Amino acid sequence: MTQLKTELTLEEFLALPEGDITYEFVNGEAVPKYKNDEMSPKFFHGSTTGALFILLSAWAQTQGRVVIEWAIKLTRNQQDWIPVPDLTYVSYHRLSADWLLDEACPVAPELVIEIISPGQTFGEIAEKATDYLNAGVSRVWVVDTKARTVTVFAPSSLPITYRLHQPITDDLLPKLEITPHAIFQRAGLNP
Repeated sequence: MTQLKTELTLEEFLALPEGDITYEFVNGEAVPKYKNDEMSPKFFHGSTTGALFILLSAWAQTQGRVVIEWAIKLTRNQQDWIPVPDLTYVSYHRLSADWLLDEACPVAPELVIEIISPGQTFGEIAEKATDYLNAGVSRVWVVDTKARTVTVFAPSSLPITYRLHQPITDDLLPKLEITPHAIFQRAGLNP
């Protein structure tokens, strides 16, 4: 995989043509989201993304949007940062229902979800979760398909890891009640 080495402005990055490789904007550079073939999403990652999209979209129907791999305009270490989480939920309170532009998410969403890819570690994704929270994202879910867990990061508390039938509930996501078992069952990963 190739990394674009040229220092870019935010505008130049946003004007790059779409291609087969998903890039994130980090420290003025376009950096591939998946740094090598080992990290590229496989069946567990893809089916879990689909399951979460279905479950969250059904819940969010009238209150916000759930989008797969949507770039977000954020700031990290006083620099423009454009990560591309696996899933994003942003309410209509933060981004109105009539907003319809083909561009990066212009606001910090309530929830981003990162699914650990092969070749990534929980620690790497936990560090990214902290960056999301520092940039104004309200919640980050880190999904581990091997351990079948969901770890929820919030700005004012320690991360909480949910397993099996433990319901993930949150006042920020009203009436959403979901369990890791339901997610992985929908993804076809539970025996």
